Amino acid sequence: MIEESIAKYLNYFKKLNRGYSKNLGRAPHKPILLLSILQLIQDGSIDSNKIFITPELILAFKRNWKQLVDTGHTTNFSLPFFHLKSEPFWYLIPKAGGKISVTKSKSIKSFKYLKENLAYAEIDRELYVLLQHPISKTLFEQFLLDQYFASTKNQYSEKQKTIEESFIENSILNESSEIYQNQISSLRERLEEDEFEEEIFVRGGLFKRTIPKIYDYTCCISGLKIETSNNVQMVDACHIYPFSLSSDDTVPNGIALSPTMHRAFDRGLITINSDYIVRVSPIVDDQNSEFSITQFDGKQIMVPREERWFPSLQSLRWHNKEVFQL
Repeated sequence: MIEESIAKYLNYFKKLNRGYSKNLGRAPHKPILLLSILQLIQDGSIDSNKIFITPELILAFKRNWKQLVDTGHTTNFSLPFFHLKSEPFWYLIPKAGGKISVTKSKSIKSFKYLKENLAYAEIDRELYVLLQHPISKTLFEQFLLDQYFASTKNQYSEKQKTIEESFIENSILNESSEIYQNQISSLRERLEEDEFEEEIFVRGGLFKRTIPKIYDYTCCISGLKIETSNNVQMVDACHIYPFSLSSDDTVPNGIALSPTMHRAFDRGLITINSDYIVRVSPIVDDQNSEFSITQFDGKQIMVPREERWFPSLQSLRWHNKEVFQL
């Protein structure tokens, strides 16, 4: 029975519907995305047959593309994620009220549009079970490499970071706000709109991964820290000065907060002053609640171990003035 299932999906993988260009040949996008999904299932980043659009998946797609694709095709994550719907094992699930419409050429409008209207894609449960098993996963992986990337497969590595990924991580950790903002401005001018949207999404994902780590996965106000055997994240990365206004994903523009504290901070019910002291808005009345936020009024927040990562006083002053409700 397992052998029959493997044979069925190997046949599907062999007959992938791929776009054709006279100058470039068949598009490599679908097999690159499938290889990326295989990797993320094996490392636990994908833990069901629901395939969400995540920074980790896009980064894996970009890494595999750089290693394996030697044609002039354009790197575009949205295309295979959308067009795999023509394969018998891939299903697009729109968000509630969402509608996945296409262009005149029957393609997806943009990465932003795809992300806003699509909840996730779903693969056959039968296929997901096969890809969870290391032996059958390796079989599918080797088949994709042999079938579509015979001339470059020796360059394939599951764990190798690209120069771009390392550069972004270094920028988030070590660059000043001004330098980072200049990088974003330069990217906006240089990249096509779709490429820019992907880049910002990936950078935001790396920010969300970095900030909790800097704060030892602990809410800097409440001290909440919950560890689980499957690495469930219980604190959020919170921008002090929203990225949409600041173009700033550097560590000093972020703090780690529990979901409740994050919502209160974003809505101006709490703020943090230049002495890193919590202030609770006078409009808050939670004296009858067992889970009050006023208990933290006047509390010193926990700061990172390195001073260069302390919350930006400039960003905090902006929040005090523009968001905090007096």
